Amino acid sequence: MRSRRFKQVDVFTDTAYLGNALAVVLDGDGLSDEAMQRFARWTNLSETTFLVPPTDAAADYRVRIFTPGGELPFAGHPTLGSCHAWLEAGGQPHTAGHVVQQCAVGLVTIQRDAKQPERLAFAAPPLRRSPPEPALLNAVAEALGLHTAQILAAQLLDNGPVFLGLLLDSPETVLQLTPDHAALVQLNIKVGVAGIYADDSANAPPLIGRINREAAAFAQATPAQAEDATPLLEVRGFCAATGINEDPVTGSLNASLAQWLIGEGCLPERYLASQGVCIGRAGQVYLQRDAAGQVWVGGQSVSCIDGSVTL
Repeated sequence: MRSRRFKQVDVFTDTAYLGNALAVVLDGDGLSDEAMQRFARWTNLSETTFLVPPTDAAADYRVRIFTPGGELPFAGHPTLGSCHAWLEAGGQPHTAGHVVQQCAVGLVTIQRDAKQPERLAFAAPPLRRSPPEPALLNAVAEALGLHTAQILAAQLLDNGPVFLGLLLDSPETVLQLTPDHAALVQLNIKVGVAGIYADDSANAPPLIGRINREAAAFAQATPAQAEDATPLLEVRGFCAATGINEDPVTGSLNASLAQWLIGEGCLPERYLASQGVCIGRAGQVYLQRDAAGQVWVGGQSVSCIDGSVTL
């Protein structure tokens, strides 16, 4: 064992302790898989990351991502939090303005906003999606206490992590859920639920709806104007199958929801998502699809602990 540089970072927030905590071991080289997993179980956070030298010359660093229950090929808040920690510790990217992270799904580009350098955004990996089997959808609905009419659309979403994504009839339905986490463990499925803040027009289509005035203003605003806009999407992520009943703020889930729902015309090409309300967090995730069709997932990070760990 030896002393290694360590940070604990709060992601998708500009206020410490209101986002999603991430443990980052900056000097992870030489640690075994077992040692990494043991430390991730000990931190008991939704994810713990280990930065190691890249094996691809195009990458600035390589990251390995562990939950208390196992290793992930990719995850959103560990991507932004690890990049924040790497930059804060003096990391210098090959190319100014963006960082290239290597992980199990390949290379992930992270942009640094020139006007707001504290905000980073990663390029969402390609999404694979498909309709869920009716039996699985029914079992998950029962575990969540949902009626069929409350589920407007459902897709299996895979961008590394796999979620059953559910678009529900309202943000209020999302916020009122009290899942049976033991049942979700038995089903061995992570579930992401979302509700769009839309007006109450009786003529609004049941899936897409009409975006309310505040959300429409956000969709058309400049980045500076969008800062204080009302969130358009309310999100929760239930991950008991990987050891965390409810994830505070989930970058990979928000990425796949954006790819799905923007692609279906349910959401504008730029919007703000809220996550974590039910567990005392105030996560804010900035989503945008650029002219080339690439979805970017952004947010701020704050370092809460800076020191060393013996591993």
